[in-house]
Amino acid sequence: MKAGGGEGTVVEFVGAGPGAPDLLTLRAARLINRAQVLLYAGSLVPCQIVAIASRAEKHDTSSMVREEILALLCAHARAGLRVVRLHSGDPSLYGAIAEQIHALQAEGIACRITPGVPAFAAAAAALTLELTLPEVSQTVILTRTQVRASAMPEKEELARLGASGATLAIHLSINNLAFVCRTLSPLYGEDCPVVVAYRVSWSDEMFLHGTLADIRATVKRAKITRTALVFVGRVLASSVQQAAAHRASKLYDARHSHCLRSARPSSSAGSIA
Repeated sequence: MKAGGGEGTVVEFVGAGPGAPDLLTLRAARLINRAQVLLYAGSLVPCQIVAIASRAEKHDTSSMVREEILALLCAHARAGLRVVRLHSGDPSLYGAIAEQIHALQAEGIACRITPGVPAFAAAAAALTLELTLPEVSQTVILTRTQVRASAMPEKEELARLGASGATLAIHLSINNLAFVCRTLSPLYGEDCPVVVAYRVSWSDEMFLHGTLADIRATVKRAKITRTALVFVGRVLASSVQQAAAHRASKLYDARHSHCLRSARPSSSAGSIA
């Protein structure tokens, strides 16, 4: 394989988005298409996206350990090839990219990151939801729970985060759903809406709706054990979304002024024509 020139000294960490190829950013699609070497997790990145790298030498990292991945990245980058390390969703979220980037930099190899559409945003779009509703929730917390992965920092325990009442997007925790429901029920109420988003934007995408009281049974019936995101919060209720429409934010209120617009007389703030 011929070297790709000066760009080959940079390893590109690219966000593949949640799954659908048309949710790739233009930059991500261009980098994947031009890649001479592509490393990706086959369990998380669909074959349609991998196929965009039609001329690349491909390596599925699903069964590899850190040292094997780094050895491939270093060897191909040193050979001057255009190397793309593809991560599902957005690389900045649970991507384990810091350890890879620091190891590459220690070897004198530069890195760049191209963001991707995160799963929580794609799920909210598919559900036609606004996650930050005025007077309901103005905070979204992205977190996970401790199962077999690294320990959670003490101050980021789910009970502490849940005490805020914010909308929660809980990653990597579908197998810890009993703990999630048990911990959050006293804080949000057993009737609090829950949505489990499975393989968002893939062909077998599924959304399971319920409450903290019954969502676990629904998930068990669907036999979902991985690749799912758990949303918890009052904003998930359709009735709350509808009520918010009558309690609109001040951003576009004609009676509200800001640096780009003066307030208008109340007579001009009528219904939409």
